[in-house]
Amino acid sequence: MTIFSRWFRRPDILATETPKGPWGGSGDDGNSGPRNPWAQPPGGRKPAAKPTALDEFLRKARGSGGGGGGTGGFGGLPSGANARALWAIGVAIIAVVWILFTSVHQIGPQQRGVVTYFGKYAGTLDPGLRLTMPAPIADVTVVDVQKIRTDNFPVGDGENLTLTGDQNIIDLAYSVRWDIADPRDYVFQLAEPNDTVRAAAESAMRAVVATTTLDQAIGTGRTVIEQRVADLTQQILNDYKSGVRIQGVAIKQAAAPARIVEDFNAVTAAQQEAIANLNQSRSYAQQVVARAQGEAASFDKVYEQYKLAPEVTRRRMYYETMEAVLAKSDKTIVETPGGVVPYLPLSNAKRLPNPEAVQSTPAPAAAAAAPQPGAAQ
Repeated sequence: MTIFSRWFRRPDILATETPKGPWGGSGDDGNSGPRNPWAQPPGGRKPAAKPTALDEFLRKARGSGGGGGGTGGFGGLPSGANARALWAIGVAIIAVVWILFTSVHQIGPQQRGVVTYFGKYAGTLDPGLRLTMPAPIADVTVVDVQKIRTDNFPVGDGENLTLTGDQNIIDLAYSVRWDIADPRDYVFQLAEPNDTVRAAAESAMRAVVATTTLDQAIGTGRTVIEQRVADLTQQILNDYKSGVRIQGVAIKQAAAPARIVEDFNAVTAAQQEAIANLNQSRSYAQQVVARAQGEAASFDKVYEQYKLAPEVTRRRMYYETMEAVLAKSDKTIVETPGGVVPYLPLSNAKRLPNPEAVQSTPAPAAAAAAPQPGAAQ
């Protein structure tokens, strides 16, 4: 039995005695060395954890009860005397941040700030770091007074048909440049600044073009039109007290509409032809007038001579006139004073060639110059 009892003895690994770990005994009693930190504490339960500072703060914030249902605030929010102090601190922080963000204003070098107190104008802020009352007491509208704004007419690639003073239609494309001269008027007087400037500029352009001709609109009159439109637009905006200053107007295109380009070109060609004919007639008139003036000057000279010797001048004019009239005649007229007929060598008198002989003379010469039939080539 002793042998069997030794065989059936429980192995050491299955013994009920818990082997000692590196921290000492099994933890059943407190006298067996250091306790295993992962082992079950004596008594079968872990000791209660010590509350942290955050837990203590939350407990005090909830009030004296602390638990799930006592005197805590609604929805888990803090309540009580301490809660009111926390709410006051939070509200104070929010108010300070709100005042800082709404009272301090950074105005750039190109900007101006229009200040209003409860909607009433209170002043204009210059560039720099400026302080005002917090919102909603004060409100600051920052505007850029140095930016040059440009409005193009028309917007996109459409047509902008305008009627001229001589009942012609042209397609105008132009731009208007403007900036802000008075921030106060700009903020208070204009609800839609861009729309106001566009309406004033378009009205001024149509009014000016309606008083000009087609040649002026598409030719060298553009500079005059641009200046007149800029002045008229500025006058309209000044009447509105808009605070806007017009920097300039530039006409980009002034041509006939695309639908009547061919007809417009035909009219232009006819106008150019009419101008050329007019210039030619004026040149001919100037030549005629110059020739008449020359003849008048020559007559004045003859008249001066006539006054000095009337008989001689009269006879000279008679001879010159008869010579011009009888220059192409073969007749010889001789005056016979006293009934004496002078000797006239008529055989030596100069005769004009016979026109028929002149026309028939080249024919024999041409016949002689032509090669004879059968001649040696």
